Amino acid sequence: MTETRQPTSGRIAEELIFRIIRGELIAGERLRQDHIAEEFGTSHVPVREAFLRLVGKGLAVSEPNRGVRVAPLDPAAQRELRAMRGVLEPLALRHSVPHLSPVQIAEAEAARRVCDAAQNIFDWEEANRAFHSATYAGCGMPRLQEEVANLQLLAARYQLVHYKERWRPRIDPDHHAIMAAIRRRDPKAAGAVLERHLSRMS
Repeated sequence: MTETRQPTSGRIAEELIFRIIRGELIAGERLRQDHIAEEFGTSHVPVREAFLRLVGKGLAVSEPNRGVRVAPLDPAAQRELRAMRGVLEPLALRHSVPHLSPVQIAEAEAARRVCDAAQNIFDWEEANRAFHSATYAGCGMPRLQEEVANLQLLAARYQLVHYKERWRPRIDPDHHAIMAAIRRRDPKAAGAVLERHLSRMS
């Protein structure tokens, strides 16, 4: 008989995040502790801890007498995300470019190739986030990187909702231009391309 490991709150949170981002759990849907605990074969304690993580990331809301629900898709929040990403991500990239190691550059290039080869929006979205995260790896500002990663996660939810039906596989010229600027060790050019790229994604 194989021994099963009890899921941690982190693993539960990651799975719920995955489902929310992909729209498997829709805005306003109630997250039931008992159902989730049963699914993961665990007690309510790690489920409650997972819920706290979701609330902290802005993916769920806790309401008195209503429990925890998936956060709404709020146009005002989406505008705020765009504004914050437009400032913080170019900042992270400009600080990263001079310090990226050859290995990190190779990892970013590999992520770019995966992104270009994606055949569905879900694979593309994951690869797109992986590419941008890889280009920020040399930033040296962990709090900035953590904030950017959370902004990207929140933005992914909106992208998948709004672009799912019209998304088509394509090669992204902005990603190529960012990589070219990275290889030249030109943070100013890389940041300018990213600013343009993010405005287009809006």
